[in-house]
Amino acid sequence: MMWTMVDLTDGNAADASASSLRAPVAPHVIVVFGATGDLAHRKLLPGILHLSEAGLLPDFRLVGVAMEEMGDEEFRSMARRACEQFARTNLTDDTWNEFAERLSYVPTSAGPAALHEHVLRNEKELGGGARYLHYLSIPPTAAGSVVRMLAEADLVDQARIIMEKPFGSDLESARALNAVVHEVFREDQVFRIDHFLGKEAAQNILAFRFANGLFEPIWNRDHIDHVQIDVPETLSVDGRASFYEETGAYRDMVVTHLFQILAFIAMEPPTALEPKAISEEKNKVFRSMRPVDPAHVVRGQYEGYRHTPGVDPHSETETFVALRVEIDNWRWAGVPFFLRTGKQMAEGARIVSIAFREPPKSMFPSDSGVGAQGPDHLTFDLADSSKLSLSFYGKRPGPGMKLDKLSLQFALHETGREADVLEAYERLTHDAMVGDRTLFNTAEGIERLWEISKPLLDDPPQVLPYWSGSWGPATIDELIAPRSWRLPFQRGWRTTAS
Repeated sequence: MMWTMVDLTDGNAADASASSLRAPVAPHVIVVFGATGDLAHRKLLPGILHLSEAGLLPDFRLVGVAMEEMGDEEFRSMARRACEQFARTNLTDDTWNEFAERLSYVPTSAGPAALHEHVLRNEKELGGGARYLHYLSIPPTAAGSVVRMLAEADLVDQARIIMEKPFGSDLESARALNAVVHEVFREDQVFRIDHFLGKEAAQNILAFRFANGLFEPIWNRDHIDHVQIDVPETLSVDGRASFYEETGAYRDMVVTHLFQILAFIAMEPPTALEPKAISEEKNKVFRSMRPVDPAHVVRGQYEGYRHTPGVDPHSETETFVALRVEIDNWRWAGVPFFLRTGKQMAEGARIVSIAFREPPKSMFPSDSGVGAQGPDHLTFDLADSSKLSLSFYGKRPGPGMKLDKLSLQFALHETGREADVLEAYERLTHDAMVGDRTLFNTAEGIERLWEISKPLLDDPPQVLPYWSGSWGPATIDELIAPRSWRLPFQRGWRTTAS
């Protein structure tokens, strides 16, 4: 439904996307579990406010649910502070008052019966016949109890449920959680969210591949040497230590985010740009992935992590992971995919870099500079700035044959349509309300990713130390050799069109 929006240089496409986003949607009661938590504070409440102000929501009511004991007015005050700090909407008194009258709160201690009564009261205010959207902004360990609470509250039949990552912590727990969820909800009611796939830049990978005859014919092992997916973070784990101790970088980022981006890069053309077809092609990629070999994994932990409050002084939890994975199918046989992510690293970035094979034989003299700066790359920047670059060798002006590395670059700001972009959580919340599962994960896909992760989880390599502000343990260069990591860039992105 929204795929035309990713090509922001085309006015007609953007207009078509805008009209589809404004398709009629039934009134909704949005129930946010964990409504006093960090995610709700930073993303969900400001995002729903922005969707409402943009005219992308039907008539709705929002019910906050959490462990804290508070009333409606206290919840509204908390929500206003969140929106004042993080909302993209110009928050006037009139804007806030209109939004605030839709908000209410019920503590979990009130029990299923009180939740049922509270939601039905809100539904009656909407005139009856509303759908329910349950957003579980809670730790994965609490998901099962909330699902059972919704069943006891009889809030299932006309509902959809959004579940946050990570979905389980291994194959057994993922299967167990799926079993609990499927006792209450049908699979088509369940929306397992990955906010990376809600980003405009991530969807642009699909548009770039499948809308252009120039690139799809060379998107295979004959022309591509390797692929890198690199998501370093400068943040520490402060404030999330207890969560991180149970999770680590691999469970937190690789299974949930990086493998999903890998599927966008590696999938076959779907029969249609619709949820079932895209999910099936992603799942084919996951089925074709070889189990993760611990010998091709580097785990790291930044110096000082063990002194963080809430962290075991002898912790073996990784705050960094780099790995090589392979896809055993016709298109990608022999092409390695290198993934890297970690905390307290030199830069924060979200990069997908595709390295093309170099010419089999060069006619250029050895001092020409050909090959001196590595192979040609197609690079997607998945940050909110949404940029891409195609690098290549070109002749340096002047006498002789000297070659320099040049690039063609595109950035979202050049289109003049930055205001049209929905933040990832906004887009995915809207998609769930209209029942569009295109950008969400399936039970089959999640379980398959935990299945290929089992060798690593059963026998993880030793955790190696690395300094904060570095690019991880030194052995990552051995992992990728004879190739090189794309980050840090030798040349920066252009900030203005030239």
